[in-house]
Amino acid sequence: MIPIFGLSVGLILAAQTASAGCYADYKAKKDNPLKLHYGVVELRGDCSKKAARDEVAARIKRDGWTLLNVLSVFDDDGLNGKEQSAGPYYLRY
Repeated sequence: MIPIFGLSVGLILAAQTASAGCYADYKAKKDNPLKLHYGVVELRGDCSKKAARDEVAARIKRDGWTLLNVLSVFDDDGLNGKEQSAGPYYLRY
């Protein structure tokens, strides 16, 4: 009975982790004239900094932005306080 309970708890925890959001914050630029922005995106692919670089660069490029760097990758808890800093670039891409 106890092993079945342990397995059930493990599966529930794994499902909760899998459903947690994954986000990245980044800095980007445009030239002529120089413009900079800080943004936050929800990642659709792998939740790693390396994968975030490619995904964010591709998304922001559509609007003429060049990725400078991905600052961090985080889950839902890391969103706190970032909306004000990112302004119009909060979950825009």
